[in-house]
Amino acid sequence: MEKPFPNITCAVCSKPYKNPRILSCLHSFCLQCLHHEIGKSGSQQKFQCPICERNISIPVGGASGLPQNLHLEFEVEVAGYMSKMVNNSDVACDHCMDGGNVPAVVFCCTCHQFLCKMAYECHRTGRHLSKHNMVGLDQEGARYCSQPNHGNNNLNLCCETCSLLVCRDCTTATHKSHTVKEISTVAKTHQIEITGALEDAREIMTKLTGAMDENNRMIEQVEISKRNASLAINKIFETLQQRLEERKKTLLSELEAISLSKTTALTLQKEQFEKMIGDIGHYTDMASQILQTHTDHEIVALGRLIPTELQATLKRVQTISLAPNQHSNITVSVQTDDLIRQLSKFGNVLDFYHSPSSSTWKSTSVAKVGTRYHVKIQSKTSKGAEGPHGGVEVKGEMRSKTHNGAVVYGEVEDHRDGTYTITLTPQTAGPHQLLITMDGQHIQNSPKDLDVRPKCDYRILCNAQQVIQCNGPRCVAIHDNVDIYVVSEDDCIYVFDQTGQLKKTIGSSGSGDGQFTYPSGLCIKGDVLYVADSGNHRVQKLTSGGKFLHKFGQQGSGQGQFNWPWGVIIDSNNKLIVSEYNNHRIQIFYEDGGWLLTIDGKSSGNHRFYFPWGLALDLQGNIHVASWAPNTIKVFTKEGVYVRMYGDPNRPSGIAIDDEGYSLVSERSGNCLSIYDLEGNKIHTVGNMKEPWCTALDPRDGSVFIANHGDNTVLKYCV
Repeated sequence: MEKPFPNITCAVCSKPYKNPRILSCLHSFCLQCLHHEIGKSGSQQKFQCPICERNISIPVGGASGLPQNLHLEFEVEVAGYMSKMVNNSDVACDHCMDGGNVPAVVFCCTCHQFLCKMAYECHRTGRHLSKHNMVGLDQEGARYCSQPNHGNNNLNLCCETCSLLVCRDCTTATHKSHTVKEISTVAKTHQIEITGALEDAREIMTKLTGAMDENNRMIEQVEISKRNASLAINKIFETLQQRLEERKKTLLSELEAISLSKTTALTLQKEQFEKMIGDIGHYTDMASQILQTHTDHEIVALGRLIPTELQATLKRVQTISLAPNQHSNITVSVQTDDLIRQLSKFGNVLDFYHSPSSSTWKSTSVAKVGTRYHVKIQSKTSKGAEGPHGGVEVKGEMRSKTHNGAVVYGEVEDHRDGTYTITLTPQTAGPHQLLITMDGQHIQNSPKDLDVRPKCDYRILCNAQQVIQCNGPRCVAIHDNVDIYVVSEDDCIYVFDQTGQLKKTIGSSGSGDGQFTYPSGLCIKGDVLYVADSGNHRVQKLTSGGKFLHKFGQQGSGQGQFNWPWGVIIDSNNKLIVSEYNNHRIQIFYEDGGWLLTIDGKSSGNHRFYFPWGLALDLQGNIHVASWAPNTIKVFTKEGVYVRMYGDPNRPSGIAIDDEGYSLVSERSGNCLSIYDLEGNKIHTVGNMKEPWCTALDPRDGSVFIANHGDNTVLKYCV
C-alpha cells in the first residue's frame, strides 16, 4: 500500500495516525505514542506536548481518556482508499491472495487495507480483528461499530459523556444512562462552536497581524533611532573635542603671553643689572689702577671724579629693587573635580518614552516685568512613572494677551534626571499665556494663564500686613506650597499655613537624629529642609514633613567641621553654603556633605570678615555674607574670590535677594530692614522692628517675611 499523505502522519512515530487523540493545545498524536510520552514524563498529573511543550493535564484513564480526533481518523481512512483509487476505476481487495480482482466493499482503518465481503466477515468475527474500525465504500464517511455482537451497526450516535461515537446497541450496554444524542445534532452544535471560534480566531489573527506589522515597523524604527542617536553622539563629542581643542589653544596662547611678558620684564631688569655692574666695574678698575701705578698728580686730578661717579652709580642701585621684578609661578586654574563629576554623568542613552500629556510642571501664577520667571518640569511616562533621564526637546514661551501678542521665548536647562527648568523674562505687564511643549506636544495643563505684574517698589513698604505669633523666631523660610517654616528658640521648627495657623511642629530639643540644640539657619529646596543645628555643630537634612534623612559635621575647625554653623543656603547646583559664627568662615559642600571649598574670613584685606550670619545668592550665583566685623555685606564668587562690599548695616543678621537683584537686609541692632539696589545703594528702610534676625521672600508673590525675634513675631509685608 502506498504511504498515506503527510498531513495524517503522527509527529512522534512518523507513521499514519492510529487511534489519534487530541490534546488541549489542539495537537494530535497516536494513542500508543501518547501512552509512551506519559510514561516518559514520570508524572501522574501532567506531561508536555511533544510539539509545543505545553503542560497537559493527564485525565483519568491516562491517554485513553483524551478525546478522539475523529477528523484525523476519517482523513486516514479516506487517504487509504483514495491512494488505491488514484489510477483504478475499482478498488480490489488487499486480503485476497489468488491474484483476482475481487472488489473491496470496506476499508479497515486499523490495517489500512481494502477488504472484499469475505475478508470483511473474517475481520468482523475474528477474535483479534473484531474491534478494527471499518469504512464502507458504498457510503462515503460511514462508520461501523467495532463492538462484538453489534451487527456492524452505523456509528450514528454520540455519547457526550465519553465524547465517543456509538451505535444504538452501545446505548444499552457500555453507555447506558450516558447522555447520547444524534450525531447530526451534536455535529451541528460543534459546527456552530467551531464557526464562532473561527470568527474569533480571524479577529485575533487580524489584530496579531497588525501587531506583527507594528512590531516590524518598530524594529525598523529602533534601527533608525540607533543610527540617529549614534550620529548625535558622534556630533556632540566632535563638538566637545573641537571646543576643548579651542580652549586648549586659548590657554596655551595665554600661557605664551604671560611667559613672554615675564621673560621680557626680567630680561630688561637683567640688562639694567648688567649695565650697572659694568659701570661699577669700570670705576673700581680705574680706581685700583690709579692707586697702584699713578703719581700723586694723577691721583689728585682724578680723585674727585671717580668717587663722584661711583657714588652716583651706587645711589642709582639703591633706588631700584634688586629682587626679580616677576615671580616664576605660572599656574593653571581649572575646576577639574566639577568637570570630571559632570563628565561622568554627561549624556544618557534613553530606553524611555516620555509622555507629554502625563508630564507635569510647577510655577507661580504671578510674574514680574523684567524679572526671570522659572518653570520646573518633571517628565513622566503614560503610566505616571517619573523619567529617569533627560534628552527630550522641551520648549517654553510666554505670550501676551495684549500688546499685539508679543512672545517671549524661554531658555531651557536639562538637568539630565528627567527634570527641566525653563527661564523666561517677561517684558510687558498684563495677562499672558504660558505654553510648555515636549517633543512638540503640549504637556499637562499647558497652556496656562499667567499674570505679569510691574516691578516691585519697596519704597511703599511701611507696616506689616500680617503678624504670626511665635516664641523667639530665629529664621524663616517659605515652602513652594507657601507654608511658612519658622526656626524657634524652642529648639524646633514650627510650620504655619499662609493664614498664620500652626500646622505642625518638627523636631525637639536634643542631639539625636531630627533633634536640635539652638538651631539657627534653615533653607528649603523642593521638599527637603537643611537646618543649621548650631549647638550640635552640624547640618541636618530632613523632609518637609520632618523625617530625618542625613547629617554631617562635628565640632572643630578642620575641613567639614563646624563651630556654631549659623546660616545655610543651597544653590542651583545643589551645593550647600554654610556660615560659621565662631570659625569666621564660609564652607561649601556637596549635597551629601562632602567638603568642597572654604572662604576664610580671617584672611587679610577685603577678604576679612568676622561673625558671619545670614547668606544669600544673587542672580549671578555670587555669595552675599552678612558680616558683623565689619558691619557690612561682603560678596564672593562661588570659588571664594572677593568681589565687593556694600552697605553699613547695624549688626546685619538676615539677607534675602529678590529676582530683580535687590538685597533686603535685616539689622538686628538697627531694629529695621534696609533695602539696597544692584549697585549697593540703600533705597529704603522699614523700621518699627525689634531684633529682626532673618529675612525671607515668598516665591509666589514676593512678600517679605521677617523673623522679629525680640517681639516673638513673624512679620509679613506685601509688595
